[in-house]
Amino acid sequence: MSDSDLKPRLKQKTKVQKPKLYKVVLLNDDYTPREFVVLILKAEFRLDDSQAEVVMITAHQKGSCVVSVYPRDVAETKATRAIDAASQLGYPLQFNVEPE
Repeated sequence: MSDSDLKPRLKQKTKVQKPKLYKVVLLNDDYTPREFVVLILKAEFRLDDSQAEVVMITAHQKGSCVVSVYPRDVAETKATRAIDAASQLGYPLQFNVEPE
């Protein structure tokens, strides 16, 4: 046998984990106009007209609805921007960010 057969491997394989995902949840309120909710969903979360309508109606009927799933920092940023846009116009629109 040669010496090269007995040498241990020095390279270590590093495992890369995918970032944990978080849900952005739209909460229903009785004060924010439906049209404004759809506008926010389209602008901030890049939903099309039909997707935004479904999310808005589901939140209205069931009390909440998952809008989308993102890594934590993206989910928190999008939820905060949407809440800030609503509050500037005096609407109490709320989003929660929850682990998936």
